[in-house]
Amino acid sequence: MSEPRQILVTSALPYANGSIHLGHMLEYIQTDMWVRFQKHRGNQCIYVCADDAHGSAIMLRAEKEGITPEQLIDGVQKEHAGDFADFLVDFDNFHSTHAEENRELSNQIYLALRDAGHIATRSVTQYFDPDKKMFLADRFIKGTCPKCAAEDQYGDNCEKCGATYAPTELKNPKSAISGATPVLKDSQHFFFKLPDFQAMLQEWTRSGTLQDAVANKLAEWLDSGLQEWDISRDAPYFGFEIPGEPGKYFYVWLDAPIGYMASFKNLCARRPELDFDAFWNKDSTAELYHFIGKDIVNFHALFWPAMLQGAGFRKPTAINVHGYLTVNGQKMSKSRGTFIKARTYLDHLAPEYLRYYYASKLGRGVDDLDLNLEDFVQKVNSDLVGKVVNIASRCAGFIHKGNDGVMVAGDAAPELTEAFLAAAPGIAEAYEARDFSRAMRETMALADRANAWIADKAPWSLAKQEGKQDEVQAICAQGINLFRQLVIFLKPVLPVLAAEAEGFLNVAPLTWNDHLTRLENHKLNPFKALMTRIEPARIEAMVEASREDLAASQSAPAPAGNGELSKDPLSPEIEFDTFAAVDLRVALILKAEAVEGADKLLRLTLDIGDEQRNVFSGIKSAYPDPAKLEGRLTMMIANLKPRKMRFGVSEGMVMAAGPGGEEIYLLSPDSGAKPGQRIK
Repeated sequence: MSEPRQILVTSALPYANGSIHLGHMLEYIQTDMWVRFQKHRGNQCIYVCADDAHGSAIMLRAEKEGITPEQLIDGVQKEHAGDFADFLVDFDNFHSTHAEENRELSNQIYLALRDAGHIATRSVTQYFDPDKKMFLADRFIKGTCPKCAAEDQYGDNCEKCGATYAPTELKNPKSAISGATPVLKDSQHFFFKLPDFQAMLQEWTRSGTLQDAVANKLAEWLDSGLQEWDISRDAPYFGFEIPGEPGKYFYVWLDAPIGYMASFKNLCARRPELDFDAFWNKDSTAELYHFIGKDIVNFHALFWPAMLQGAGFRKPTAINVHGYLTVNGQKMSKSRGTFIKARTYLDHLAPEYLRYYYASKLGRGVDDLDLNLEDFVQKVNSDLVGKVVNIASRCAGFIHKGNDGVMVAGDAAPELTEAFLAAAPGIAEAYEARDFSRAMRETMALADRANAWIADKAPWSLAKQEGKQDEVQAICAQGINLFRQLVIFLKPVLPVLAAEAEGFLNVAPLTWNDHLTRLENHKLNPFKALMTRIEPARIEAMVEASREDLAASQSAPAPAGNGELSKDPLSPEIEFDTFAAVDLRVALILKAEAVEGADKLLRLTLDIGDEQRNVFSGIKSAYPDPAKLEGRLTMMIANLKPRKMRFGVSEGMVMAAGPGGEEIYLLSPDSGAKPGQRIK
């Protein structure tokens, strides 16, 4: 028997500026299932998290609500903690980045980096709001687009024509906070010298710590050369002041990941058996895993390991990256009622329905996961109620009626017993690899076999025949033992079902190794319904409630966050005929080159089958080596009216997604697509 492992696990910190919704819950449920599996196996597995509580967005929202930032984040933390608990996410500690442990560790790491020569300073010119006396991030500047003259556009891109530009190019710029005309002002900023860690990161990102798709994306940034990272913000700012630098604050993304360490340190103070250094020093033999979304990979897989290395701490064992959540095949929509808050879901449905559905869809990759509400109802009702719980409900009554609730000894189906035992290592391997969908498939295949065997034996028919009572008891005892095995395999996903099943089975809390044993001559407790079917009307009520509460929130939108909880606002809905008029084509990139005199543009020569097109695209920040795009298939709008630009005429638009900057991803069709094919 191997020694229990020491494992520390984190999920990305939710931003303390808004409610949790089902897209966020995907990550916390995914992480919780993996942690529960490790504990189920007897390993020491600690799960910590915290609210990400700093940044100008929180400061501004608190001011708008007439409360202090501390009051705001305290209230949000209570809401978040309640949502997580009710979704059965079992943190060992849920802390806040606005905590003394985090201040101390942030200072320690910064000073270690500074003393080792990894911090630089230089002057930066930014827009400054003279009324609010604060520097403005791009999202807090609005004005007239310098390209198409559309008004009320943000400081880095135009939502109408798609142009990208520097905030200083905006015409008639205004502060989105005060409405004042901003002025340009210089300020001294502090930078983390990320290029110092180029060689280490090139090796570390290819060492098996990341999924291949994530490592490949990071290679694009690494191959083009890393840039220094601005880690400071000027007062006023809600965060930690940089040691020895009055009026200068750590950028929220510097102290946010340090919040993982701080939450664990806070837990260590309350649990003497835990040793902070044993998990975090550079020679640690403990395992460290981060679960994150694909939108924050650069912070966790480039900046974070470099900071840890430079400050003398250990790096993560692995980072598990997941995709986004869609609902009914589309981005979550407020108007359709599919932008569903965690609490709204909990008001209508049991948390384990969603936990199982997510588990059934979550593989090892970074693909987006679709919550199809019709499939959700069918899958939960079929698998959990119709297969797993059905076994116990079919068998329990005969044991209570025919043998006073006592399961007889013996194995009525040795071939099934052996099949369940043989499947256990593969299911465990799937859990370990975070391939939850495979674990669920293999478990439900066993449930199908058990149900088919019981249906074939038909104890309900035998019970009516003289002299068949012993056979009935043997069949039903076998059925309950198979049900017990399924509960063991599903316990990381369905902890409440498992606890209620343990009560019915009259056993102590089940562990993974209990699958090696059987119940014989064992007294059961009376059977009660363990899970009920989802009625479609409850889904409809949840969707309608989502329309109502999110419509109300639209009247008072909160400022955007730091990227972990905030999402781009949804555009107004359009008619189908408008969408159908878009001619979306597969395009082959024949040539890609930087545009001389343009900071953000690439010139793409595209083959769309029967002709070539010249398209300008503001994706240079994500593809600094444009030649690597040549030979790649992408998607373009082919019937967009040509637009005359300073550098030439753009004859269409390529499709890309992402929050901007280095995080822009050209969309590509599936393999097998040909240039010129229309996408329908």
